Amino acid sequence: MASAIAANNVKETLYAWEGKDRSGKLVRGELRASGENMVNVTLRRQGILVTKVKKRSLRGGKKVSEKDITLFTRQLATMMKAGVPLLQSFDILSKGAGNPAMARLIQDIRGDVETGTSLNQAFRKFPLHFDPLFCNLVGAGEQAGILEELLTRLAVYKEKTLAIKGKIKSAMFYPVSILAVAFIVTAVIMIWVVPAFKTVFTSFGADLPAPTLLVMAISDFFVANWYFIFGGIGGALYLFFQSWRRSVTMQRRMDKLLLKLPIFGAVIRKASIARWSRTLATMFSAGVPLVESLDSVGGASGNAVYQDATRKIQADVSTGTSLTVAMQSANVFPMMVTQMVAIGEESGALDAMLGKVADFYEEEVDEAVESLSSLMEPLIMVILGVLIGGLVVAMYLPIFKLGSVV
Repeated sequence: MASAIAANNVKETLYAWEGKDRSGKLVRGELRASGENMVNVTLRRQGILVTKVKKRSLRGGKKVSEKDITLFTRQLATMMKAGVPLLQSFDILSKGAGNPAMARLIQDIRGDVETGTSLNQAFRKFPLHFDPLFCNLVGAGEQAGILEELLTRLAVYKEKTLAIKGKIKSAMFYPVSILAVAFIVTAVIMIWVVPAFKTVFTSFGADLPAPTLLVMAISDFFVANWYFIFGGIGGALYLFFQSWRRSVTMQRRMDKLLLKLPIFGAVIRKASIARWSRTLATMFSAGVPLVESLDSVGGASGNAVYQDATRKIQADVSTGTSLTVAMQSANVFPMMVTQMVAIGEESGALDAMLGKVADFYEEEVDEAVESLSSLMEPLIMVILGVLIGGLVVAMYLPIFKLGSVV
């Protein structure tokens, strides 16, 4: 018993090896083992004469991103369509991966598949990178014998979803970055520039204008408490984002609030509908039953409001209600969406109609992001002009007053 436990606790290391097969052809690859001797024994059983074994470092490499998973899905689909065997595809992809962490992930999946584990079960061992939707579609493809087709659909789905996320982030990044720079510039003026003017104005011996006195008072507060201001803002932002990430209640409140924002709310709503429609279309076209498809759709929408609505829709559909009626009662989808779904149900082309809905709202997101950029630029210029221009005018008023006296 003790020896079995000890054997299970043996730490395995990744080794890169080179050798020759029975025909004398040069082959190479990677293998997880407890030591070099185990690598030699394992490969010798496979008829490979090992010429070189080298331990591969498992350190380094950034975190596996959604972009890495999307690229991996597209490349795996392309190789399988080209007729490359699955294990060989994993070898090629791991060697070509630019991120060492992604290469290790691919090798881990390959190791599981090589031992007889199904591909979708191998993916399920890494829920942080492969969600239930991904694994369910791969499982459906394996059972139906159309794995390469479903991997292609998955790649298209993930590429479109990633594009929408990127557009939303770009729309949010521009104003946030400008306002952050404006705050830093204002702080620099308050802490270093205004005190220099204050020293000059003190020697005038005259009464200063009210705007100048206000700016100088704010500057004194900044100089005396700058570490509290920056530390408080930094700490508040850190606590806010940590609670947003970890607290389900906070996430739900923020998701509801984001949909109600005057400018960005419409963009976020359209993006959520596009992702919801694209996910359901992908699942339904793969032959997954509607009730089971709705399990993955809510989470893929990226918003708690639509996730809760999807649960209600799933409960209604499971009792025999049509998808159109269930979506109407959820009261989160525009009339156009429910009408398209109704046409799809009547014509038996629900997946095609959902795909058209997703295409429409993805185009809407593109146009909304472009209009946001054109709308935010003059608004930000006005804010910066009032803020920085007000400070400059307030500090130059005493000089203008002195010039009129002279």
